[in-house]
Amino acid sequence: MPRDNRPVKSIRVLLAEDQGMMRGALALLLGMEPDIEVVAQVGRGDEIVERALVARPDVALLDIELPGRSGLDAAAELRDEVPDCRVLILTTFGRPGYLRRAMEAGAAGFLVKDGPVEELAEAVRTVLRGETVIDPALAAAALGAGPNPLTAREREALSAAVDGATIADIAGRLRLSESTVRNYLSSAIGKTGTRNRLEAARAARQQGWL
Repeated sequence: MPRDNRPVKSIRVLLAEDQGMMRGALALLLGMEPDIEVVAQVGRGDEIVERALVARPDVALLDIELPGRSGLDAAAELRDEVPDCRVLILTTFGRPGYLRRAMEAGAAGFLVKDGPVEELAEAVRTVLRGETVIDPALAAAALGAGPNPLTAREREALSAAVDGATIADIAGRLRLSESTVRNYLSSAIGKTGTRNRLEAARAARQQGWL
């Protein structure tokens, strides 16, 4: 529908996606909906809140794994800084742990990217009405997976260990003693049932705990 024929009040959407081609395609397809207008696009997670404060979207459509900052962390800040903005997570990674973290961050919806654009557009409308939209298969998997067993500090230590950093490197990044870092990593390894910190980090990411 031509823009001049849009309703007086369109749903204002902020789109956060690091892949330029995907971001452009989503913006184009959503923009063809008669009641949706993409008012901001970002390719980095650390740009989300700043742009939202300017554009004042009704709905923020966020990927999870973004450069600079994860979409989940940005969602939590949006809840405080732009409380009228509803958050809808759209990701390739349909992991139960991600769903739980998204809900804890205040997200109103969680969808994977393999669905039709009509479904996405309807999800945008649904969360704006104050309802929740969750991929049914992922919701069932999340219920069976149980809560994240890792503490916040254990998650920080594992995240810092993903690139093969040494204990000294991790301690420096987190401003902790090396013995404390070893304790956190040892606990995380035990909880994930793995043999070392790299395996533990990999397993935790696969579950969506990091």
